[in-house]
Amino acid sequence: MKIRKLLAPALGLSLLVPAFGTTVQAEEMKPTVNTPAAQLRADLDYLLSEHFVLAVTAMTKSYDGAKDAEAANKALDQNAADMTPAIASVYGEEGAAEFERIFREHNNYTADLVNAAKGNDENARAEAEKEVAAFVEEFSTFLGTATEGKLPKEAAEEAVKVHEAQVLEVFDNYVEGDYKEANETFREGYKHMYVISDALAGAITTQMPEKFENTKSDTPAADLRSALNSLAAEHFALAATGMQKGFDQTEDYDFVSWSEDANTADFKAAIGSVYGEEGAAQFEKVWQGNHINAQAEIVAATLEGDDTKISEAKAKLDQFAMDFGTFLGGATAENLPAKDAQAAIKQHEALVTQTFDQYVAGDYDAAYQSFREGYKFMFGVGQNLGNAIVTQMPDKFEASAMPGDMPKTGMGGTSESLPVSAMTFAGLGSLLALTAVVLFRRKAANQQQ
Repeated sequence: MKIRKLLAPALGLSLLVPAFGTTVQAEEMKPTVNTPAAQLRADLDYLLSEHFVLAVTAMTKSYDGAKDAEAANKALDQNAADMTPAIASVYGEEGAAEFERIFREHNNYTADLVNAAKGNDENARAEAEKEVAAFVEEFSTFLGTATEGKLPKEAAEEAVKVHEAQVLEVFDNYVEGDYKEANETFREGYKHMYVISDALAGAITTQMPEKFENTKSDTPAADLRSALNSLAAEHFALAATGMQKGFDQTEDYDFVSWSEDANTADFKAAIGSVYGEEGAAQFEKVWQGNHINAQAEIVAATLEGDDTKISEAKAKLDQFAMDFGTFLGGATAENLPAKDAQAAIKQHEALVTQTFDQYVAGDYDAAYQSFREGYKFMFGVGQNLGNAIVTQMPDKFEASAMPGDMPKTGMGGTSESLPVSAMTFAGLGSLLALTAVVLFRRKAANQQQ
């Protein structure tokens, strides 16, 4: 495998166009993460989860009046624009134009919600919530119609409603200074986007099976790829955000660090589900050593203005890339070559530090461009690591469930015997109902305090 192939996340402008040239029946294929349907799901994982991350970031930065608030909002808008060619590749230019009109416009509601919070204006907040409710109705109708009911309008409405409620709850908790709750809900909301991408990918591939070569988006291999996507991209987002907050010495810095620790625990569990407790322990030792700690050291040294310490900390990240790449190469029996893994991890760390350095320099547009590049990059990491694991142990990823103790990171198991409209949405409906109850109970409790 060439290094360039490992580093490229395979997410171009025509994001949802299958890259496979010959039709192969799913049951004839060996387990693989590289099917048209799995690629569709991965592309949706990327775009939708990034939307959530940037929406929360833009709202909290705008509320704080941060210097990078405008750049954060630009990045959020660009994420929406990037979805348009993806939708066009499936539903044509007319469908894409309608999607963009609905989806891109709803990002404008964030300014109304922020201004209402700044002015403590209950009437303005109520009006903004009406706008959000109208978006939920219009967008769910669009999804139900576009998928010809394969994603029922009712299921889409509940999914989008929960998403909007989670964004608002993260923001409200942040405004109230309840940073622990804000970070817990952030992680819940982030994972929920992978539930939506799973359901939407299943609907589209059921609607257009030939376009996706009769492959399925909910196979054990696709589930693994999505799980790794979720963990890797969340790690990048938390690392980049945490370093910025450490530099700014914000009140919520420790809670972002808590989220990083929680992400590490989930990653460890995922590794353990494939390679056992010994493999998980080795992962944690390498991951925590010259990695998370080194990033914190870079922040501290930057605040001190100590260039020598900054260089020493960055050297630790280079060593981490060598150590972790060696670990992955050994764990996957070189199905992911150690040298390629090392190069990819070094590039990841370079994007983390580049984002931070640009932020410190006050070049916020460049910082968010690097953030988006680094976030997208992690989906290539998830793809290649997932492919190596599936190639190494194909029997574990045949048409049966994923490893039983794989942590819940927003992905469902396979349900190949049921049509998507029945298979996904019964379980999805229960999950959404439960999530909605939890969210609205929290909101009610907060209002009574």
